[in-house]
Amino acid sequence: MKAEDELTEQIVKHTATMEKVFANIRTELKEKEFKDLFDLAFAYFSDSKHFFEKKKLVQAFEALMISWAYIDAGLRLDVFELLDNDLKDYFTK
Repeated sequence: MKAEDELTEQIVKHTATMEKVFANIRTELKEKEFKDLFDLAFAYFSDSKHFFEKKKLVQAFEALMISWAYIDAGLRLDVFELLDNDLKDYFTK
């Protein structure tokens, strides 16, 4: 498999999972900084989809992983909660 095909496959796979994450997340936005954390995660996720449409695969993957990292941080800080337990394994424990 070519590197470009593998990268495309990974972006599609992780985008689908992150779509589920954003549909199943509850935020405990008690402070502005936590809202900012969520907003950054969603902005990077949106950027990833934009880059993917423009065939900028490296930038799409990078933005997707940054989005994942912000959500992971919010989960670890206990300011985000996933409503679907199956998605919890997608993040660090």
